[in-house]
This record gives sequence, structure tokens and C-alpha cells, in this order.
Amino acid sequence: MKRRYAMAVDTRRCVACSACVIACKTENRVPNGGFRCWTVQETSGTFPDLALEPRSERCNHCADAPCVSACPTGASFVAEGGIVAVDRRKCTGCKACIASCPYGARFVHADGHVDKCTFCLHRVAKGGQPACVETCPTKALTFGDLSDPSSPVAELARRSRVKTLKPEAGTRPQVFFLT
Repeated sequence: MKRRYAMAVDTRRCVACSACVIACKTENRVPNGGFRCWTVQETSGTFPDLALEPRSERCNHCADAPCVSACPTGASFVAEGGIVAVDRRKCTGCKACIASCPYGARFVHADGHVDKCTFCLHRVAKGGQPACVETCPTKALTFGDLSDPSSPVAELARRSRVKTLKPEAGTRPQVFFLT
């Protein structure tokens, strides 16, 4: 069975503390001004019936990733486990992938290539978890193989109170938000 890595973010547990952001920056040596993950707090409703949804966001590793098809050099590609990756040696920094990403999940690295979340594939390949998942103090992040129906991430993705960001984009994101 072919692996399909995914992440679930429990918005009821996330407090937008940015521990995931710091862990990611440290693990992946992300330069100042760059980001591979970030936190948001989205307010919805009408006063006085307001709701606040804190969440950790990153590349959605889309099953139909527009950034891959937009890349003129093949630098953006689908790697092991369906992870959307960037080959920095092939990247010219043209930003076509940045323009095509509906999630704002890419940035130009100080070295001139485009960079983004990789679900810490270097850690996952050794049997570990992404740095953000390992660090989250509230255990709001769950990572695993979506193609394994018994994996915790697959079980969470099947819940009724689950959403993806911008489903209208048709990208089939592999990051799920528990509400």
C-alpha cells in the first residue's frame, strides 16, 4: 500500500502558542523572515456570538497540488508519501509556485530558492515525527499515514467535525482541522 502522509490539527486543543513555529524554524534552519508553519486565530460569528479558532497552519501537501503543475523547472514535485517538496537545485526562484498556492505556504529562502514545509520528511524517514508535532505542548497536532485506516491521523480525518482550508480550490489538502 502506498503511503499518504497527512496531519490533523485539533483546533480545540491548539492555543496558537507558536511552539510549532519555533520548533520548525530550529529544526529546518529557516532564516529570519521565512516560515514553514505559522499560527492564526480566526474569529467568526456576529457580536456578541463570536467564536475564536486558533490553529497551526502549513503547506497542505495537496493531492492535486497546483504548485507542482505551475513549476516550469520541475523543482516542485511530489515526494515519498505524497509530500509536496522543492528541489532547491532545480528552483530558479521564479515564484510561479508561490502565485499558484491558495494557502500562502511558500516563501523565497535567503539563498534564492523557494522553501516550504516538508512534514520533516528527513525525520519521518527515520521513524520520527515532524518537529512541530513532537513539540506541541497541547498535543493538538497528529501526523501519520492516511492510507493506513488504523492510524490515528486517518481516524481523525474520518470524524464528522473535520474541515480543510479552502475546499473550493479543489486541491484536496492533506491537512485536516478538527473543530
